[in-house]
Amino acid sequence: MTEKPPLDGSEDGAWLGEAQSETQLTTGHGPDGVETCDADRPAWDSKLQYVLAQVGFSVGLGNVWRFPYLCHQNGGGAFMLLYVFLLIFVGVPLFFMELAAGQSIRQGSIGVWKHISPKLAGIGYSSCIVCFYVALYYNVIIAWSLFYLGNSFQYPLPWEHCPIDATTNDTVKECAGSSPTSYFWFRKALNITNSIEESGEFNAIMTGCLLAAWAIVSLAMIKGIKSSAKVMYFSSVFPYVVLIIFLIRGLMLDGAMEGIKYMFYPKLEIWGSVQVWRQAATQVFFALGLGYGSVIAYSSYNPVHNNCHRDALMVSGINFMTSVLASLVVFVVLGFRAKNTALRCVAENLGLLSLMSSYESNQPLVGLGWPWINMTDPSSVSLAEYREWYSHYSAMMGPNITDCSLEEEMNKGVEGTGLAFIAFTEVMALFPASPFWSTLFFLMLLNLGLSTMFGTMQGILTPLMDNFSFLGRHRTLLTVSTCALGFIIGLLFTQRSGNYFVAMFDDYSATLPLVIVVIFETVSVAWVYGTDRFLDDIEVMLKWRPPVVYKYLWKYVCLLSMVGLLAASLLRMVFKRPTYTAWNQTTASEMTLEYPGWALGMIVMLIIFASLPVPIGYIYYILKNPKACNTRSEEVHQEMHRELYTKCSSTEQLDSHHRVPTEEDEAHPRTAFLPLGNEHYRLLSQQGEEEEDDDEQDTGV
Repeated sequence: MTEKPPLDGSEDGAWLGEAQSETQLTTGHGPDGVETCDADRPAWDSKLQYVLAQVGFSVGLGNVWRFPYLCHQNGGGAFMLLYVFLLIFVGVPLFFMELAAGQSIRQGSIGVWKHISPKLAGIGYSSCIVCFYVALYYNVIIAWSLFYLGNSFQYPLPWEHCPIDATTNDTVKECAGSSPTSYFWFRKALNITNSIEESGEFNAIMTGCLLAAWAIVSLAMIKGIKSSAKVMYFSSVFPYVVLIIFLIRGLMLDGAMEGIKYMFYPKLEIWGSVQVWRQAATQVFFALGLGYGSVIAYSSYNPVHNNCHRDALMVSGINFMTSVLASLVVFVVLGFRAKNTALRCVAENLGLLSLMSSYESNQPLVGLGWPWINMTDPSSVSLAEYREWYSHYSAMMGPNITDCSLEEEMNKGVEGTGLAFIAFTEVMALFPASPFWSTLFFLMLLNLGLSTMFGTMQGILTPLMDNFSFLGRHRTLLTVSTCALGFIIGLLFTQRSGNYFVAMFDDYSATLPLVIVVIFETVSVAWVYGTDRFLDDIEVMLKWRPPVVYKYLWKYVCLLSMVGLLAASLLRMVFKRPTYTAWNQTTASEMTLEYPGWALGMIVMLIIFASLPVPIGYIYYILKNPKACNTRSEEVHQEMHRELYTKCSSTEQLDSHHRVPTEEDEAHPRTAFLPLGNEHYRLLSQQGEEEEDDDEQDTGV
């Protein structure tokens, strides 16, 4: 945003001409008809602040638990190569498109797509609705992190051992049948029901944690980017410090290298699976935060000539490297956990063999090649020795003697919340000074969640404030009201069955609507506005022209990829009835259940409600402007005059302050993302050409 030159005692003349011209060119009109002055728009205090905000939004909890899980399930290094391929050819171009659109138009998502075509204003409203969906359940995860953080200040940790049943004076059956960490998560934290159909009463502790989470978000967002950006300095950087500390500590653990080998070992056969391509594309899509409107909102506070292309490459690269770093941490921890479990299995089998040999005379089992001298010291028997013995003599053993495979333990993937709140907590309980490591880990989760939450909220608040002048004037009231509404609706997730609704929202309410939004965004830029025109505008803004390959990526590759992703997701829903994972208290184990009919109806309604603003906005515009379809000839006429600036180089356009706009230029204004002339007017006013500025005001350029 160009700063106003200091007033020299006169409020008319050169500077006034500049201010009015620039305001007219760069401001948008809300539906209430009131202009929102771009000069009053907030701006980032520094480039570092902006980069931290974008990185903080794009790097979230999905980098810590979803990306490692997908690598774990889909061929390790092979999945990473596929992810990088899709990131380069689909993710980066779409990310660059959103950054450029927000920075040039300087509006939120509603204003940006309305600027391209009033028929497409509904895209921005859909983005806001999906952002609100995500904010609802994302803050519940932050509430869970707060709960675990509060319980980390105990020694020993409350999930380290199974509790004792006071009535039977024995270990609680549900805990004995699962594990201390699973029991604490499902029974103490969530107090979960056996299915989504059993709602149960409200979880009072989680309701309080959710209220605290919304209060934190409200306080951080209450002054807009000026307050949230200051929090970003800590919330965006702290997770990297913790991940590096955990990686260093994890590399010292027994089994760490086995975990890393498992992570990077490529299984290229997975590339033949459509499901793996769908999961990789979805992860690219969510990792960069496409379609939320938050990327557009953040970039709209940038100076017009900021190098958003470099920002797109940098943020995408940081995002991917963060995913790799988080995966390294996860796999060294899972390797340690798997090695620990396998060695415990060896010890248990040694105990059984020792018991068997004590009942046999003359120790006939010695002939089976087992080094019985080591049976009294299980730690002296390596996992490789046991497995070699088992491979030769397993047929002669009973069913009680089992194989102890490290690979099998590594194959037991843990997804999403289970990775953070079950697998990681189990490992941290084995660390010396376990409360310290637990506190550090959940502080990291809290900061990752908050930095993403700030971006999500910005994707809701910025478009509304830009598009409705009343809301723009009452930022504090809008922020507090939105957070209060989020808390009230979020009570759905603090029931005992709340975890099942979190899974529902995460799997269905955001995925399909966001893909639909991005498809419409791509169509808007590539086919409605035109890729050549868009590249022309970026050239004016950046003072150099991006590679022409973006034209074909936007028009064909990205669009077809998004349509393919949408089709694959819809077909999967149709042919495979949506399911969720439930906890059975009786068997103390997880089970997969199908959603009941009313839950399927809820999923469909959430998707329809989020996608509906796009067709409604289009129909509303057609009904309000019945002659809109007859304006093609006028657009062609404007396109002819557009060649006046496309034949010039970007340098000539930006440095053309020696050329005064002609009457013909003024009679046919340019319809573009970045209105041509900001730089031109600024230079004229600095040279003191008051008369020419006054002419510009009169002609309404």
